[in-house]
Amino acid sequence: MLVVMDVSATPQQIEQVVKVIESRECTARPIPGGDRVSIGVLNNKGPVDASMFIGLPGVKDAVPITKPYKLVSRETKTGDTLIQVGEVTIGNGHLTIIAGPCAIESETQAMTIAGYVKKAGAHLFRGGAFKPRTSPYSFQGLGEEGLKILAKVREKTGMPVVTEVMDFPTFDLVEHYADVLQIGTRNMQNFSLLKRAGESYRPILLKRGMAATIEEWLMAAEYIMAQGNHQVILCERGVRTFVHHSRNTLDLSAVPVVRKESHLPIIVDPSHAAGRRDQVLPLSRAAVAANAHGLMVEVHHQPEKALSDGAQSLYPDQFDILCRQVTDIFAVSGGQEPF
Repeated sequence: MLVVMDVSATPQQIEQVVKVIESRECTARPIPGGDRVSIGVLNNKGPVDASMFIGLPGVKDAVPITKPYKLVSRETKTGDTLIQVGEVTIGNGHLTIIAGPCAIESETQAMTIAGYVKKAGAHLFRGGAFKPRTSPYSFQGLGEEGLKILAKVREKTGMPVVTEVMDFPTFDLVEHYADVLQIGTRNMQNFSLLKRAGESYRPILLKRGMAATIEEWLMAAEYIMAQGNHQVILCERGVRTFVHHSRNTLDLSAVPVVRKESHLPIIVDPSHAAGRRDQVLPLSRAAVAANAHGLMVEVHHQPEKALSDGAQSLYPDQFDILCRQVTDIFAVSGGQEPF
């Protein structure tokens, strides 16, 4: 159930509705909107009677929610969510480009790449300090030293930084250093980690699991929002299929579906979808044409020497071309789709 408050509803009237919801042993989740507040009724054990809210002062309407993902759904919030990270806005009407190496290898490497991507037009810098790798013998990241390097990149370039959080023991540490916390594909259904992300004050970039349906992905986002963190960015990064011409298959049909189903911003990671440098540019163009809100792309000045995923990392001149091309495509589409 969604209780829609009147535009003129006072804080006291909103609090009264919250108390009524909680008196029924349900969870009340206020959702600020453009001109009014709505209150989601969660954890109800059966149907909720709309009549218990309609007569309350300041209540405009009470609407049943049919989707299993309540807070994520456009039934709950019709307008698009915009997420502010420093001076960068992520969401409808904005094209946000996140770029950097797969892993932070050294301060010199990170600073060099950061200089290239900022000049080309990147808004946020990405880089892994803790790396979940298929092989236990692969480079696992620099840990806290990598986080300190990311902080230096932010200080020098002004770009907010995005990095992955893998587990509970390192969550507080990553949260301290990063501006956006990424939950990777392997952790999309790590429900304990999702709940901890829901308690974070940082925006969460949630990658789709490599075998996850869109509903499962949105339900993972619901776990985060149900704990109180409404700053969620969805990231399509390809799903596992039977093909051999790319590492994964980029599901661009997910972009319009998610934009119709959810108010959360959705970006695309063509690098992990393709696993090959030559596919990243065309997939990036296609993602922006499909009205994704942004891209997350891997860039390395010496990909042949990269300790992680060099084969899918663009050279700086290729990234410069990508930024110019997707900016032109975005200018034509405006990044907005009427639903």
